[in-house]
Amino acid sequence: MVKVTSGEDAAERCNQAFTVAATAVASGVDVSLWLTGEASWFAVPGEARKFSLPHAAPLHDLLESVLAGGRVILCSQCAARRQLTEEDLVSGIRIAGAPAFVEEVTAEGVQALVY
Repeated sequence: MVKVTSGEDAAERCNQAFTVAATAVASGVDVSLWLTGEASWFAVPGEARKFSLPHAAPLHDLLESVLAGGRVILCSQCAARRQLTEEDLVSGIRIAGAPAFVEEVTAEGVQALVY
């Protein structure tokens, strides 16, 4: 499980979270990427394409990789604060809250990384 809390406000930390999640997917690891805080905006179509960080893989490519082989979840409270519904999101991203997060993070063998 990778939880990303930052966006443009902490670009390197944000990109590192997406890079770790995409690398884990490519390695065959079962991955869920939780978008919270400012990272919530990357659940909206086109927003990941706006993100740019020198010498880093494009965020939209990393997001597509995680969506292709893992799960991407948007925090329900974060979505509500930004008035986002599932209809507003990139196809394949779902909204879930704390109960789903706790259920997943407490499953046997799960390692949570928070960026």
